[in-house]
Formats: sequence, C-alpha cells, structure tokens
Amino acid sequence: MALNVPTPASSRTATPEGGPAWRRWSPNLRLQRAFALAAVLANGGIAVTGATVRVTGSGLGCVTWPECHPGSFVPTQRAEISAFHQFIEFGNRTLTGVVLIASLGTFLLIWRARPARPQLLRLALAGPIGVIFQAIWGGIVVLTGLTWWTVAPHMLISLVLLYFAIAVYVRLAEPDGPARAVVPRPLRLLSWATVVVLSALCITGTLVTAAGPHAGDSETPRLDVSVRMLAQLHADLMFGYFGLIIAMAVGFAAVKAPRRLQVRMGILIAVTAAQGLIGLVQYATGVPEALVVAHVFGAVALTTAMAAVVLATRERTVVPADAVPVRG
Repeated sequence: MALNVPTPASSRTATPEGGPAWRRWSPNLRLQRAFALAAVLANGGIAVTGATVRVTGSGLGCVTWPECHPGSFVPTQRAEISAFHQFIEFGNRTLTGVVLIASLGTFLLIWRARPARPQLLRLALAGPIGVIFQAIWGGIVVLTGLTWWTVAPHMLISLVLLYFAIAVYVRLAEPDGPARAVVPRPLRLLSWATVVVLSALCITGTLVTAAGPHAGDSETPRLDVSVRMLAQLHADLMFGYFGLIIAMAVGFAAVKAPRRLQVRMGILIAVTAAQGLIGLVQYATGVPEALVVAHVFGAVALTTAMAAVVLATRERTVVPADAVPVRG
C-alpha cells in the first residue's frame, strides 16, 4: 500500500565544500527513499517466500548452514533431495542478500546525507543489524531440523523488520521540526495498545502453524497442542483486534483527525476484514497451501497498514529556512 507523506522542506545539513567530489556527494531524498522502499518490499517479500518454503516442504532443501550442502554453498544433484525443494530453499536464502543490500544501502545513504535527526540514522541501522540476526536465526532453524520453536520466531522477526523499514521510509520524508501529535493522547495510546494485540495475534498465528501440517518438512515434529484450541484463541484475538481498530476509527472521526489518517484507518479496516476472511476459509477448507501463503501475505499487508496508521498519529513541522534544525 502507498505510504505517501509530505515532502520535507529540508532534512539534511549542508555538505562540506572542497575536497574530492565523492566526499562532497550527498544522496538526494529520492534515492534514499527508493532504497528505503526497496527494503520495505524485500522484507515483506521474504516473509511470503518463507511461507512458500514451508508449504512446499522445502525447509531442508539445503541441509546445513551457511552452506547448502556439506562442501557446497549452492544446490547439488542429490538422490535424496529433489531439485525442486533445493531450488525453493536456496532461492529463499538468496533473497536474504537482497534484503541486506536494500537495508544496508538505506543506512549508508542516510549516513552519507548527514541527517539533522540522529534518531533517523539509528532507526535505519536497525535494518541491516536485524537482517544479519535473521540470517543467523535462519541457520539455527536449519541446523535444529526445523523445530517449531525456531521456525515461529523466524516469521515474527520478519514482521518486526518490516515495521522498522516502513518507519524509515515514512520518516525520511518528514520535515526536521519538532514532532507533534495530531490526535489526543488517549487515541495514541489506543493505537499502541492495538499494536500489542496485533503482536499477540501474529504470535498465536505462528503457533497454529507450528501445530498444523505445514512444518517445512514432513519429518519435523509438531507443537503438541490442539490446533482447534490454538485456532480458536487466534480467532478470538482477531475479533478483539477488529473491535479495537473500529474504536480507533470512531475516535479519529470524533476528533476530526487529518484526512490522511482517516483514509489509512479505512485501509486498515479493509485489510483486517480480508485477512480475517482468508483465515476463516483457510481453516474451514483444511489449510490448503495456497491459502496459507495468502494468509502470510495478509499478515504482511496488515503489519504495513497498522504501521501506516501508527506513524500518522504524529507529524513534524517544517523548520524555517533561517532556523537551526531540531536534533533528536
């Protein structure tokens, strides 16, 4: 979904004069946001391809880590592992490099631009650090044989990294003035409480998967808890979450929140309704592979929509041309 925010009047300090051309080069905002958007798409995309690995039973298409097979970093012909499973798992691993390039590139471009807000640089640094951690965790997933308690956090980490990537993309375009809330404090607190419930919703979703049939490999032990019970808990949280976002929408309308915030709220409600419908159909039809992937895509869309709302509950003012940019 689009995350358009007002273009800042100025979000960079002046570049030093003199010296080699490369030292004087400062990336423009368009380039920085292009990399930031690439990081958003890559983080969301790898969550979906990870689901594809699970539903195709390709989790051990590469049997070790960081190599694919002992003595080889790439797939090799093996009688006991199909080429298809190797291709799916190796392809997902390769996408990690794309995510790292986008995240690291975003950080380096922001660093080179010398932002007036140091916290923007720190926020961007969370991306590459998180991707490296995620890659190592992926190795643990493989080396432990796809145990459910390693696979579940693997998905959740991707959603956290997606949120950070979205925050960088949005905040890059903000002016450098002081931040101010655009809705009363109780509504901002409600938005963060809703994020907590969404987090619980995502956690229970991974537990339903852990107890269900799509482990990533047919020989992997499952979470020994009733799928029906976990699915009911997951559904209850979804209904609770839906009630909270309806309350947020009513609150935003009552205080006449900015139109862009109310539009994003409408998108969040629509995405939530669609995701809930996919989940119900998925459960009723025996968890078919295509709907599992669609449900993960829905989780990515839901995280994106929620982030867009939360980030729009405050804004920064434009710094006058003759003023010193606010730091921090």
